[in-house]
Amino acid sequence: MNREQALRARQKLASKLPVTGETLRGSLLERTVRHTKDCPKCARGEGHQVFVLTVSYAGGRIRQISVRRERVPEVRRWLDNYQKLKEAIETICELNHDLLRPERAATKRGARGRNCD
Repeated sequence: MNREQALRARQKLASKLPVTGETLRGSLLERTVRHTKDCPKCARGEGHQVFVLTVSYAGGRIRQISVRRERVPEVRRWLDNYQKLKEAIETICELNHDLLRPERAATKRGARGRNCD
C-alpha cells in the first residue's frame, strides 16, 4: 500500500469512528446466585439470574458492578461500541506504522546509489 492509499484508508476509518459517550470497557457476565435459606426458588435449585459487569485494571484488580436486567441491552450496546472503537483504533495505528516506514522505492534507490568507500 502506498502512502496516499494509507492516508485515504486512515481518513476513511477515522471518519467512521463510533465516538460517543456510550462506550464501556469490560465483560458482561450472567451469574446464578443462590440463597442459603428461606428462598423456595433456591431450595428447588433454580437460583436467581443476575448480571455483572467486570472490569480489569492494572495490578490484577477487578471491579464488579451489578447491572439491572432492564439495562442489559444498553450495556451490551455500549460494550459493542467499545469493541468497534478499539478495532478501528488498532487498524489506524497499523496504517500509521506503515506511514512511518520509508517507501520501498526510495529505499531501493538509496541503497543502489550509495558508494561504499
